[in-house]
Amino acid sequence: MIHPTAIIHPKTELDSSVKIGPYTVVDEGVKMAGGCRIGPHCHITGNTTLGADTIVHAGCVLGDSPQDLAYNGAATRLVIGKGNRFREHVTIHRGTREGTATEIGDGNYFMANSHVAHNCRIGNHVIVVNGVLLGGYVEIEDRAFLGGGAVVHQFCRVGTLAILRGLARISKDVPPYCMAVENNELVGLNSIGLKRSGMSAAQRSKLKEAYATLFLNRLNVTQALADLEKSDMTAEVHHLVQFIRNSKRGSCTARKKPTDLGEE
Repeated sequence: MIHPTAIIHPKTELDSSVKIGPYTVVDEGVKMAGGCRIGPHCHITGNTTLGADTIVHAGCVLGDSPQDLAYNGAATRLVIGKGNRFREHVTIHRGTREGTATEIGDGNYFMANSHVAHNCRIGNHVIVVNGVLLGGYVEIEDRAFLGGGAVVHQFCRVGTLAILRGLARISKDVPPYCMAVENNELVGLNSIGLKRSGMSAAQRSKLKEAYATLFLNRLNVTQALADLEKSDMTAEVHHLVQFIRNSKRGSCTARKKPTDLGEE
């Protein structure tokens, strides 16, 4: 189960079913549940926990110290749920301040060369495509999709079933169910993702109406939220409204049409 060239600290806690490939290093404090498979040339370090059936491909570094000048060697953690997959050369750092953690939920897919910084919180069934960079304290809600090379600034949030187009540059919150592109611009709902999630036509219609109220009707945010809260909101619309209400960095806004920019 463990290749003879792998270096495993005697104070790790590994289930007997764990498989570890050549030249991988597993340091003190690491815990792995049943069914974990670790590829070659990986480094699993820090106070890191891997949930059941996690698959780690070649060259990944999980649980190393944060890239944060404020980090002073405090005891911090990386907690990874079950059924996650990390493709080649993914890097995920543990928390910065004493007792804090970077947290990864269940069933997520991190593609090659993506990076998750300290104290991020990733939900469940999130897809993070090649080269995505997440700054510290970023929060990603369930079933979001982050396109290749997208960059998310520290302390930003990406909502449920939101999608970031490849190379998007995000420094504000991306509301649930929306599609973000370029520099903090929204271009509508994640229509395909909503359908694939099993959301009914009626639910999608309500979200479409809410999107129009929030981003297309020339109301300010306060007015738009007030209008929606007076209506008969579905659970999805309620989540959208609360997400925007709770934003500390402000939310992305709809891309301006040519006429809005004074163009022909």
